Amino acid sequence: MDIKAYIASGILELYVYGSLSEKENTEVYKVLQKYPEAVKEVDRIEKALHQLSSAAAPTPTAPTYTKIKNQIESANTGDVISITRKRNNIPTYIGWAASVALLIGLFVQFNKNRTLQQQLVTNQTEKILLEGKINVVEEDLSKTKSLLSVLRNKDIIQIPLQAQQIDPTAYAAVYWDKDKQTAYIDVAGLPTPPPGKVYQVWSLKLDPLTPTSMGILDEFNKDDTKIFMLNNPNKSEAFGITLEPEGGSESPTMEQLYTLGTVAS
Repeated sequence: MDIKAYIASGILELYVYGSLSEKENTEVYKVLQKYPEAVKEVDRIEKALHQLSSAAAPTPTAPTYTKIKNQIESANTGDVISITRKRNNIPTYIGWAASVALLIGLFVQFNKNRTLQQQLVTNQTEKILLEGKINVVEEDLSKTKSLLSVLRNKDIIQIPLQAQQIDPTAYAAVYWDKDKQTAYIDVAGLPTPPPGKVYQVWSLKLDPLTPTSMGILDEFNKDDTKIFMLNNPNKSEAFGITLEPEGGSESPTMEQLYTLGTVAS
């Protein structure tokens, strides 16, 4: 615990004033048992209140004592002297001033406490967001390491896919693991598909030409790595990627063929 911040929150003043709930009093008591600084602060607050109440109490002055003494002496001689005591409003004013000062102090401490609570909520929110960002970064790092491990496997077959007429700048690659019947499709070289369109990956047999859909890349915009894993139990001789309507097509739209590559024999 940051005991300085705890003291500055004003909760100890509320504890001394008796304004806390039973649960809050118990919590403050535990803090007092643990932190001597908090005990000193409570003593300081109690002394200040004592001094404040003492200032508000009426104090007999020296002239008053003199009048009382003279009255007693006159009484002993048999003379009766009436004493007229002038009402002094100064103690009343001091009492009112002390009450106002106490209320102002409580208001200031309440505002400080509320500000600290708001700051605490802000700090907790920032901490949660930071932890979320760290988790995302760690997850991305783990995914990247896993992909690198797969792509560097000597048993992986790499098939570069060349650009076609529709976009001469496009390129892609397929990393095919025959034993596990999986393929990693690297489409970082493809343009972002327009709304309502998706890329579809095809496994091809060449003689006769027989396309088999391996799946659509409907998460293209969400995946920063632009590497997607698809199942491929086919005896592929080539791979192609076309742009199809959302949901994919039963057969490739050849006019929308972006990349094509054959498996080295």
